[in-house]
Amino acid sequence: MSLTIETARPASSDEVKAIPAMKRGFLGHCPACDKGRLFGRFLKVVDHCEACGTEFHHHRADDLPPYIVITIVGHLVGYGILMTETKLEMPMWVHLATWPALTLILCLALLQPVKGAVVGLQYALGMHGFGAARTKKNIDKDDARDGCRNPGEDGSPRFL
Repeated sequence: MSLTIETARPASSDEVKAIPAMKRGFLGHCPACDKGRLFGRFLKVVDHCEACGTEFHHHRADDLPPYIVITIVGHLVGYGILMTETKLEMPMWVHLATWPALTLILCLALLQPVKGAVVGLQYALGMHGFGAARTKKNIDKDDARDGCRNPGEDGSPRFL
């Protein structure tokens, strides 16, 4: 029986920290290279980055972006209604015209950036297949540098 002690591995140059990856995703850019687009349509994440080739098809943003948007917009609109009611005298029709429209506009404006930030966070933390994809990408780069072929390139197995 042997005892193995794992120490922290040094960060490679390809690793992206969480805050820059979230910022890139928030702006709609690839969290890995900041050059490619993250979205193909309004909320549809592209399968892979056209600039660096990072795959995004396995992301799982699911319900977190809408929950975050609901929390942000709810606090902003709720505070706005509270301050308007306590400081100003406005007729009810102005409230009914203003607050639902502002809520809808804020929700639509924040949904894509928040989803991009969530995908960027997943990429930086290596969640849902991003860690394995980065590891594979790094191995492929190392193999290309040392001249080794990947298994199956010419139909034969690779022995080291």
